[in-house]
Amino acid sequence: IDAAAHRGALPTGTVAVLGGGLDQIYPPENTDLYGEIAATGVVLSERPLGHVGRAQDFPRRNRIISGMALGTLVVEAALRSGSLITARFAGEQGREVFAVPGSPLDERCRGTNRLIRDGAHLVEDIEDVLAVLGALPAHNGAGLANPNATPVLEAPSPRPSVTGSLDLGEPPDTARARLLTLLGPSPTQVDTLLRESGLEPGTFRTLLLELELAGRIERQPGNKVARLG
Repeated sequence: IDAAAHRGALPTGTVAVLGGGLDQIYPPENTDLYGEIAATGVVLSERPLGHVGRAQDFPRRNRIISGMALGTLVVEAALRSGSLITARFAGEQGREVFAVPGSPLDERCRGTNRLIRDGAHLVEDIEDVLAVLGALPAHNGAGLANPNATPVLEAPSPRPSVTGSLDLGEPPDTARARLLTLLGPSPTQVDTLLRESGLEPGTFRTLLLELELAGRIERQPGNKVARLG
């Protein structure tokens, strides 16, 4: 799907964000595509040269993709899918979130159905996406009907980053353990957890993301989290 999307966008420009270093092409069969994107678009990574992408690198990478885009469309996702983390990033970054509905009996659709229940735009065809993007005040439909038009976009307001060095004033393991101690199987409001933890918001978000990626906590509707296990 990723390769097809990039190839379709090559004539007008596309951006590839890597989970590893710029010299690490994954999967290797996309080497030719990598060259085409580098020649006509942009290839970028926040990882150093030589870094081989690991599973935990890709959700972190996806926050860059969601932040660069006007919206994020989730086609299929289980309840604990990494796609839901990307959709959450998009919402926190002030971007539009779209989801394709599916059967409530299909585990692969429970995540997208939940997104719609929580306010994501329901998408049945491309017109559903274009209608929302065309109505954005900062976009005014530029580039949607006319591919040669230049979109005029407002810069997004600064938001807490989930990356960067941690200035905890204590070992990171201690702070993570403290967060887990404050959590239980019953969902807790994220804002309440932030106050009780005493951590800086940026550090708090980073640790919360790490615990989520490690499968130690789970996001719940209403901006709540619960401890797993």
